[in-house]
This record gives sequence, structure tokens and C-alpha cells, in this order.
Amino acid sequence: MQITNRSEIQKYYTALLERDSNFIGTFFVGVKTTGVFCIPTCRARKPKLENVEFFTEVKDVLRNGYRPCKICKPTQNAYQPPADVSQALNMVKSKPKEKINDYQLRKSGMSPEKIRRWFKQHYGITFQAYQRMLRINTAFQELQNGNKVIDSAYESGYESLSGFNYTFKKMLGNSPNQIKNKNIILITRLTTPLGPMYACATNKGICLLEFTDRRMLETEFHDLQNKLNATIIAGENEHLIKLKKELAEYFDGARKEFTVQLQTPGSDFQQLVWNGLHNIEYGKTSSYQQQAESLKKPNAVRAVASANGQNRISIVIPCHRVIGKNGNLTGYGGGLERKKWLLEHEKKFSNVNY
Repeated sequence: MQITNRSEIQKYYTALLERDSNFIGTFFVGVKTTGVFCIPTCRARKPKLENVEFFTEVKDVLRNGYRPCKICKPTQNAYQPPADVSQALNMVKSKPKEKINDYQLRKSGMSPEKIRRWFKQHYGITFQAYQRMLRINTAFQELQNGNKVIDSAYESGYESLSGFNYTFKKMLGNSPNQIKNKNIILITRLTTPLGPMYACATNKGICLLEFTDRRMLETEFHDLQNKLNATIIAGENEHLIKLKKELAEYFDGARKEFTVQLQTPGSDFQQLVWNGLHNIEYGKTSSYQQQAESLKKPNAVRAVASANGQNRISIVIPCHRVIGKNGNLTGYGGGLERKKWLLEHEKKFSNVNY
């Protein structure tokens, strides 16, 4: 949304002049004279008030024709956790079975209140809830490998077996003794030059990669859990770690193909369409008609378009390379501005050899 309230514009402009880090993630500023947009802490020379516009979302800035500033890298740094949040995350990841309390955070020089606010804003849950998810995920993995319930309970920081059983069932839908046929989907959040994304994976591979502001995202989560008989819970595995690495290389222009393993539940026709998307070369595009013809289903253009729209793994399964028959950009779950950016990005690096 573009900010039009004069008092709010003045407040944001003051924050821009003062490089106030408290406003990071609150607004983006588009500079009319350069065509770039920045975050409040950008080190570039400050523009005049009449030469700026303020927006609340990345997609709105892109829609208005602005490109990311190369100095402050707004789409990445606006969503990166601040230093104390990063420190807290590292503490949790280094000791996934331990509960980090407010006292420990303060003792390490961190503000529990600030960390709670950041998690609520960016994850939709509290820091303590995030920790519980990681501990339950660790316990789940151990139980799947034959660990005893009582051992996993106490090793995960629970003082009673009943408390562990209650939390476990609340998060996974089954008690610790009923999880043999239960699966989990791990979810993590990552930043990209086009804004933050959610990535999900099972032990078989990546099953979702979507921008956090995609419409109907909650419906996608619900549908994915039903199809895989699984529960989504915060965490990471080798597939998510590899995805983050390959995505960073892709956005740097150093990767044209992804090798990370995928899990894509869907109908036979959807699988056919999604597999066909991989045949569209990096830096090139195809129309829905051409895609249908390549699948030897020339009369299934609408069905092909529908299957493209139901692709849950953006970028890696390159549905952004499909355009209209007349060459116009057509629907894309992440927004047409992002689709345009991705196509221009790939065109720029298509002739680069590595």
C-alpha cells in the first residue's frame, strides 16, 4: 500500500533522514529521481521530500516500477532478523533440546520483549512457541528412530511426561505412542531479493516454496498437510539447507538449474505439467498453448494453466517462464511484478557460462 497520509509521510521521512533502524520492515521508500527503493537505514545520499514515495509492501514498490537499491538491498535486509534475534536463534539451534528463558536472554544482553515482538510479526508465533516446535520436532525424529518416550520427554526439557504428551499431541495431532504413520512437514522462513518466502520440506524433499504474501497461502498449507498426512512444524533438514544455498546462487546469477530433491503431491496430470515446466530453458519463455502442445494435449490449455497455478514450489519449478500466447505476462501467485523481475533476471544471466 502506498502511504498518502501527510503526517505519516513526514514521520517516515524523518526516520529516513535519521536512518532509524526501528523502522526497518515498516516502510520502503521509492526515490523518483533514481527509480530505486530503499529501507530507512540506507547509506545513500538522502533525497528531497518531494522526490520520494513511501510504501508498506515490496510488491507495491515493484508494481510502481522501482528496483531494489544495490547499497541497502531492501528486499533482503528489511526482513533479516536484527542482531539480538539472530543471536537468540543461534542459541536455540545450537541447543535444540534446551528451553531458552527470558533470564538467559537478558544475561546474554538481549531483550526478550524485542525478540517476542519480532517473532510475532515475522513468524506469527512467539519465541517460546518457536522453541517448543523445535523441541517437539527433535523428539519426533528420535521417537521415529526408536527412542523411548520418557527419554525424549526429559531430554527435551519437559519436567513431566504428561506435559510432554500434551504438547506433542497438540502440535502433531497424535500422542508420542501413535506417531508411526504420522509425518511432519518442516517449515522455515528465508529472505530473497524479492521479499521473504516460506519453504517446507519432508524427509523426501521440498514440498513448498512461496512468497509470504501470496494469497490463499493458508489454504495451501492446509491442503499440503492433508495430502501428505502430516503436520507443519518449524524446523530445518538437509533439503531446506540445500534449497537456501541453491536459491542464493540462483539470485546471484550463478545457478541456472536446481538439484534439490522435491516432493510434489498432485494428480497425474498435474505431475505431467509440473515436470514439463523443467523443460523450459533458463532465460526463455513458453506460452500455455506451447506447453499444452509439448504435452501432446493441444486442447488442454485451460487445464495446463490451472495446473501451473497450483504449483506450490515457486522458482524451482519455473512456472514464471510461462506467459500468454500474445507475449503478455499472465497470472503468477507471487505477483506479476515478481514474475517480470525473474524473467529479466534470467535473461540477464542466460548467456553467462560458469
